[in-house]
Amino acid sequence: MPKRVAVIDIGSNSARVVIYQRTSRFGFHLIFQQKSRVRIGEGAYQKGGNLQKEGILRAFRALLSFSHSIKEYKVRKVHCVATSALRDAPNKSEFISLVKKELGIKIRVIDGDKEAFYGAVAAINLLPVKSAITVDIGGGSTDMALIQDGKILKTISLNLGTVRLKELFSDKGELISGGKKFIEKILDTIPKDFKADCVIGIGGTSRALAKSIMKKENYPFEKIHAFRYKFDKKNRNYLEEIAKSSIKDLKKFNIKESRFDTIREGSFILLKLLEYLDAKEVLSSGVGVREGVFLSDLLRNSKYKFPPNINPSIRSIKDRFDILKLPEGNKKQIASKLFETLKDEFDGSYKEKDLMQKALNLSNIGKILTIYKSHQHAFYIASQELNFGFFHEEIIFISLILRSRGDSLYYKPLYKKYKDLLPDKKTIKWVCFIYTLSLILNENSSQAKIEFEWNQKELKIISNKNIYLASEEINALEKPKEFKIKLIEPKLDIFDKKEL
Repeated sequence: MPKRVAVIDIGSNSARVVIYQRTSRFGFHLIFQQKSRVRIGEGAYQKGGNLQKEGILRAFRALLSFSHSIKEYKVRKVHCVATSALRDAPNKSEFISLVKKELGIKIRVIDGDKEAFYGAVAAINLLPVKSAITVDIGGGSTDMALIQDGKILKTISLNLGTVRLKELFSDKGELISGGKKFIEKILDTIPKDFKADCVIGIGGTSRALAKSIMKKENYPFEKIHAFRYKFDKKNRNYLEEIAKSSIKDLKKFNIKESRFDTIREGSFILLKLLEYLDAKEVLSSGVGVREGVFLSDLLRNSKYKFPPNINPSIRSIKDRFDILKLPEGNKKQIASKLFETLKDEFDGSYKEKDLMQKALNLSNIGKILTIYKSHQHAFYIASQELNFGFFHEEIIFISLILRSRGDSLYYKPLYKKYKDLLPDKKTIKWVCFIYTLSLILNENSSQAKIEFEWNQKELKIISNKNIYLASEEINALEKPKEFKIKLIEPKLDIFDKKEL
């Protein structure tokens, strides 16, 4: 697979191009994106689904700009997919031929089931969830997939979209009255086994609504991917308020003006779907069809899934930011032994141990800028780039561990800001202490074999090699509570040697 790959997604509302750069076999990151609200499907649903000239022209101009960017970035492989508006259009072949002839871009029109499949491929690989239903509300269709135990079991596509609903009902002032019956009739076609506590919201509509809820709740972490909110009475009423709002009143919901034309329809569709699916929680996805297209190509020889021991975010971060590329086995082994020795002091769990080990895996990333304040750089890199396969609570905890250093186990302003997403202070102090001490011992041990003994008042560190340089750093190390640290190492008596 080439180093740079572009994916173009032509939807009913917007067209977007993204460019991914591969950093290794399973490492990749987004390096470029462009978007245009082409509204290629505008007016089509009132005219037999035929694409209208205005929408065709807007879409062609956007694709022309995309092609320039693709050439500039020296992309070697391009995937271009089109969804509902094109597949429903009797005159789609004319547009596809025009684009192929003038721009050299081959458009692949995918059906609703394929669209749902791509969204699900992105979800199972890039979100921390094993069982859920993906819901991608587009302009012309809503595409869904049933996921259980990390496997895609079924897909379904509904002729239910924001633009379709707008043109059929909202423009006539009948969204709630006529739209409700229309939606409910379509929902009755969903297979009965499509029920789940967790619904994954894919696409621009779901993200816009999730951002609105984030702002309403004063959520501390500005990352939409993997944001969770409960589908309770409060949020149910909130979605209904948006659906019933006038255009001018949408500003109070913290929704971008560019979304005003279809967000009420999207909110109404999502509300009715969540009710029908018996959802308890919504998990917002920052990935969807485009990532699914890319991953389906990248992972085509591994059944569309990353190997169990691969996290693409960690792999990409290490590829790009870990300039040292040092062996990590001893560091993790020291930390594992120390965690097991001290875990009863703070009721440490396997999950906390695992997150600490992931932080150790990333412990050198801040040094790409400078060794001075490298822990601060590491926090920023991890909090921004650790996107895939983690909930927000896990991202912030790993990042806060990376932010710790010998004389300060945790940074109080960050703890205060993210307190609602973090474990209790006692747990943080102990985990950060174990992390920091493990780094000190690893950096000064020359691959020594180290054991630990703990008796509430004293931690003994027993090494089979001299670790003298560690002693000074350990003496300055902040501890989670008062106790002594005693180093036990081989005796080094150079004055017994005859030549001296």
